[in-house]
Amino acid sequence: MHFLRNLIILFLICIAIKINLCVPTIPSSLKTLPIDGHFDFKQVHHAAKDFGNRYSFLPSAVLHPKSASDIATTVKHIWEMGPGSHLTVAARGHGHSLQGQAQAHRGVVINMESLQGPKMKVHTGNFPHVDVSGSELWINILHETLKQGLAPKSWTDYLHLTVGGTLSNAGISGQAFRHGPQISNVRQLEVVTGKGEVVNCSEKQNSDLFYSVLGGLGQFGIITRARISLEPAPKMVKWIRVLYTDFATFAKDQEMLISGESTFDYTEGFVIINRTGLLNNWRSSFNSNDSAQASHFKSDGRTLFCLELAKYFNPEEMAIVNQEIMTSLSQLNHIPSTHFQSQVSYIEFLDRVHISEIKLQSKGLWEVPHPWLNLLIPRSNIHIFAQLVFGNILTNTSNGPILIYPVNKSKWDNRTSVVLPEEDVFYLVAFLSSAAPSSTGSDGLEHILSQNKRILELCEIDGLGVKQYLPHYSTNGEWRSHFGPQWEAFVHRKSTYDPLAILAPGQRIFQKAAPLSL
Repeated sequence: MHFLRNLIILFLICIAIKINLCVPTIPSSLKTLPIDGHFDFKQVHHAAKDFGNRYSFLPSAVLHPKSASDIATTVKHIWEMGPGSHLTVAARGHGHSLQGQAQAHRGVVINMESLQGPKMKVHTGNFPHVDVSGSELWINILHETLKQGLAPKSWTDYLHLTVGGTLSNAGISGQAFRHGPQISNVRQLEVVTGKGEVVNCSEKQNSDLFYSVLGGLGQFGIITRARISLEPAPKMVKWIRVLYTDFATFAKDQEMLISGESTFDYTEGFVIINRTGLLNNWRSSFNSNDSAQASHFKSDGRTLFCLELAKYFNPEEMAIVNQEIMTSLSQLNHIPSTHFQSQVSYIEFLDRVHISEIKLQSKGLWEVPHPWLNLLIPRSNIHIFAQLVFGNILTNTSNGPILIYPVNKSKWDNRTSVVLPEEDVFYLVAFLSSAAPSSTGSDGLEHILSQNKRILELCEIDGLGVKQYLPHYSTNGEWRSHFGPQWEAFVHRKSTYDPLAILAPGQRIFQKAAPLSL
């Protein structure tokens, strides 16, 4: 009896040892760091979730910083612990990553939304700009700058994202053909490097770090402040959608609109395959002035292409703007009976996705898996891609919208870390799918992931020169292929600013303490 009891005790001890080996010990030194914020070692589960809802890696701790100094102190401490420490650091903004990029398995996640600092400040004058925290949401920047009649030049379609998050990728929307992405409209950054140094950088000061961080996927530093360029803000928007049945005509019109001094301030497009409700999807609530005409137009059984345009204006310019729009639309080759138009406020247009988000949240349809796939495709291959994918690999668009629109490479700064196709004009094609939880059908996660895989394989086999936006790869070889000739410079920058690979482990580009291989 005693033998059996002792055996059970020994068994339980072994289990306990095994569990402790799996759960990392928390360095006691973290608990005594001289910071104004605080660490949380218990409530960490929220830091293992993101918008993608596909990956979940628990950190050992979550830092709630009050200042950039708190972040620097933490990173510097981990840096000084050397390569023998398992700890890594990930900055988490609004949690909109898709594949665990802002998570740190057994590491430290920094809750950037806790970051405090100098109040947002708008500067007017000949070169207007706004100084903001890296944790600030773009929607808050919009509200604050509009008080001065100003606004940032370039946006993302969804504004409830942090400045640091979008600048670490690029930040693209329908204004990019004119102003470039958000990373082309930044004047200065404050960054905490992988050595725990707080560095101010710009085009003229610490310029290599400045361009490394922009589009750098969080690999070289954590953005704690940014200076964003502004322009005069309009009050109203003419919001227009027209339809096409022929992709070549659709693409030709899009490229014409971005090639010169376009009347329009925003140009995007999307694909509609075999579905009704063609003027609306979850990413915006477009209400046509002629709702009866719109409701009579059906897309069942067909592949259609929708060109979405916006013209910014002030009320006193109404007559002139209407004439400009009529003139510009007369040059397009859309289906004549499919000119749908709406007039909304500037802020209502820019925040259009959030309206739909609220509706989906109320139905429990927002926090589902989002197996998104974002591609940048050279103009010379976009027709081949469209022919092979739309209506073939994809037979409907019921799982979410597919965006497709061209941008000018000349509006992107080639000194940043972002990877682009080699041609002067390329298309963003974004498959913004939502998966039905537990479904094994065409709306299920596995089916959508299989489609994404087929699309990527097609691009590879046909040599289409495609690059992923918001890239995600699992192996070093895949990352090398993604960066191509930029890989050597990327590794050099990593060895300079984060040589122990402490930062952004969720990107899976480098492994901590492993040699940085060219």
